Amino acid sequence: MALPNTVVIIPTYNEAANIASALAQVLAIDPALSVLVVDDASSDGTPDLVRDAAGRFPGRVDLLQRPGKLGLGTAYLAGFRRALDREFELFCEMDADLSHQPSDLPALIRAVASGKADLAVGSRYLDGVRVINWPLSRLFLSYGAGIYTRM
Repeated sequence: MALPNTVVIIPTYNEAANIASALAQVLAIDPALSVLVVDDASSDGTPDLVRDAAGRFPGRVDLLQRPGKLGLGTAYLAGFRRALDREFELFCEMDADLSHQPSDLPALIRAVASGKADLAVGSRYLDGVRVINWPLSRLFLSYGAGIYTRM
């Protein structure tokens, strides 16, 4: 099955330790896959690493720099707007810290591209907790937010 015009939106704020690996893993999945990084004025060199990747993967990596730390929700909205302007057909979103596994993207993309679903949602809690190296406080916050959202 040919991959639809797909973009993975990755919001960042000071993710220099992770962004190169996240980009490499996502871009290795399929040569037709693109990435849009929405950066909230990182001061640790994250935008430079994204620009470097854009040079190595022409036309596949885009950087949207925002003037300050404006929040995760608005970063995704800005990314969706940019992706719509660029006429992408399918949008994926994931965290730069690799708490979302890039290797899960093909199954999510296939579910939508096959027409079996209009929306595919991955969860780190489907088969128990699939999170590594998170402090207990972050795990409780994430799990609790999921419960709250479902209610």
